[in-house]
Amino acid sequence: MIELRNVNKTYVMDGRRKVVADNLNVIFPTRTAVAVLGRNGAGKSSLLRMLSGAMEPDSGEIIRTGTISWPVGFAGSFHPDLTGLQNTRFIARVYGVDSDALVEFVADFAELGQHFNLPVRTYSSGMKSRLAFGVSMGIPFDTYLVDEVTAVGDASFRHKSEALFAARMKNSAAVMVTHALGQVKRLCKHASVLEEGILHYYGTDLDGAIEHHTELMKVR
Repeated sequence: MIELRNVNKTYVMDGRRKVVADNLNVIFPTRTAVAVLGRNGAGKSSLLRMLSGAMEPDSGEIIRTGTISWPVGFAGSFHPDLTGLQNTRFIARVYGVDSDALVEFVADFAELGQHFNLPVRTYSSGMKSRLAFGVSMGIPFDTYLVDEVTAVGDASFRHKSEALFAARMKNSAAVMVTHALGQVKRLCKHASVLEEGILHYYGTDLDGAIEHHTELMKVR
């Protein structure tokens, strides 16, 4: 479970004020996948970073129970001069999991072939995302933070990613940023919409959240 209490976050860029979180009070429940919808620039990725602890709110409190993943799809933590294999072993040691087991899982899942033994700086953005998704899904977390990663790869890989995600959701929760409305219905139990710093939490009313999001996308 993750609970936000009176959370506020604002950016100031080029003299303009951008509100990401305006006194947010919300609970992301256990063993529940929650979709976060919203227009580009609404602050969805910033919200994930605050939930993970990588970014601090300006004020308010975020209460976390259980283990929480880094934002899946974020590959910036990989050392560019280390191979995919070496990065995987390093992350296994950081999180205290069996490194051989994680390497075997990632090598099979990410489908990087010989690139798994090459420096990450040689990877395409899609390859980095597949590595990041494989590493994170290979570690058991109570809550996964997901940022569009299952859109990476061909149809077969996307299907495999969704199947793995659904399997993890049997025992874990997730906060998933996505623009793929089909994924919301297939993978999520609850849905919400972030707009102008307000998180509209629709709970199990997925259609209501999707309708709200669709209307926002019509407005430029």
